[in-house]
Amino acid sequence: MTVDRIATSFAYDGALNNLMARQDNLTQTQEQMTSGKRVVKASDDPAAAARAERARALEERTTASQKAVDASSNAMTLTESALGDAGELLQQARELLVGAGDASFSDAERASKASAIAAIRSQLLAVANRPDGQGGYVFSGQGSGGAPFVDKPGGVAYQGVGGSINVATDEPLPLTLDGGNVWLSANSGNGVFVTKNTNSGTAWIDAGHVTSPDLITGSTYDIQFSTAGGNTTYSVLKDGNTVSSGNAFSSGQEISVDGMSFAISGAPANGDDFQTTPSTKSLSVFDALDNAVAQLSKPDQGGPRVQQAVQDSLRNIDQCNSQISSARSFAGTTLQRLDGVKGRLDATELSAQTARSSAEDLDMVKALSSFNAQQTGYQAALQSYATIQKLSLFNYLNA
Repeated sequence: MTVDRIATSFAYDGALNNLMARQDNLTQTQEQMTSGKRVVKASDDPAAAARAERARALEERTTASQKAVDASSNAMTLTESALGDAGELLQQARELLVGAGDASFSDAERASKASAIAAIRSQLLAVANRPDGQGGYVFSGQGSGGAPFVDKPGGVAYQGVGGSINVATDEPLPLTLDGGNVWLSANSGNGVFVTKNTNSGTAWIDAGHVTSPDLITGSTYDIQFSTAGGNTTYSVLKDGNTVSSGNAFSSGQEISVDGMSFAISGAPANGDDFQTTPSTKSLSVFDALDNAVAQLSKPDQGGPRVQQAVQDSLRNIDQCNSQISSARSFAGTTLQRLDGVKGRLDATELSAQTARSSAEDLDMVKALSSFNAQQTGYQAALQSYATIQKLSLFNYLNA
């Protein structure tokens, strides 16, 4: 009887443990099939769980980077659009200036052109203060308490913080541009030197151009005129020192000196002095238009004065437009670069998703096959346990 009790108890325990183990396996497989995951918790497969966690962390970093890229893309799209509008407005102002140079125009007609240019100037100020839709401004640089450009009696002033803000990614991607640099820091003159005329108004000088960049000295030059016996000559001074003198003058003829060339037209008076100075990054879009408006609004100006005003204003607007175009080109190039960054981030995200799926996802076909086998095994174990329950001496005697 003692041996029978031990054998029966051992058989019961073995069958019950087998039944419970099969039930646990069946339950685990059911959980995996319900979640679609082979690794539901780290204990299911520690190595695979670690790989999945690394892949998940990479996905999260990639998602954050994608949000930053999207923010930069939106900002540069707004910037490019604003600069495109600015370029169109400056072109309109240029066309008005060209028209104002017509010698047959009356003071009233030129004043009308000046009023139209003043209206364009107001529109440009609105473009420079364009909001970004996020509570800031497109050209606020590193930030501003309000609109970055303020119209003051002395001209438009920049209230933003110089520089730009970049998103927090591995690559420097801008959210803003330095508005002061875009709108208030174009190259003066023709970009290399500035021609100046402060004389009585019987002649005018054009913007000039560079003929030999390697000969540019960065010095200040004066072209001084003398008239005697009906002949007009000029002298060239470099930083106050005479370089040449007694040069014959012909209206509109190019004068070349140290890699620079420019033309003086009209009839210079005795003692007239035309000057060239090095260009600086100090030209404001708004100052350029303000000066054009002021010059065209003056009454009783002779032809030479009007021509000088138009020449200077066209030169300034061209330089401002060049600065705006450069900024727009930067925004466009950034948008192209962002497309490449987006592509790389998409590829990285796909790679991380693939790695995570490989580590933790369940092979459903294999799982179904395993589930069926486990269910069959469980049913067999259940029947076996039911049979074992009947295997005792008392059941045999009762039978």
